[in-house]
Amino acid sequence: MHAFDVLGDPVRRRILELLAGGEMSAGAIGATIQDEFAITQPAVSQHLKVLRDNGFTSVRPDGQRRLYAVNGGALRDVDEWLDAFRRFWTPHLDALGTEITRGKRQRRRKTT
Repeated sequence: MHAFDVLGDPVRRRILELLAGGEMSAGAIGATIQDEFAITQPAVSQHLKVLRDNGFTSVRPDGQRRLYAVNGGALRDVDEWLDAFRRFWTPHLDALGTEITRGKRQRRRKTT
């Protein structure tokens, strides 16, 4: 499966967002995802499997629990692929930052 097929699913993206905060048990992930997306525990397990099988997460046993964590390698691969396209949005974001700063400066001048 291609990385963007994996990341194209909102449930899998949300799981990665949760794991960005640190390692979590499968049960804790499941509870959050089931609540937010109204899907079953087996469906959450399938999403975790897709993430694991495609290298986006790692899992380790901890007694009866399974602890999941983000695997940075797959995300680095995505970041490297995106690097070729950054030139399209970086100047626009830089210009936006400049305009925001300019607007703040003008507001400060008006209030003094």
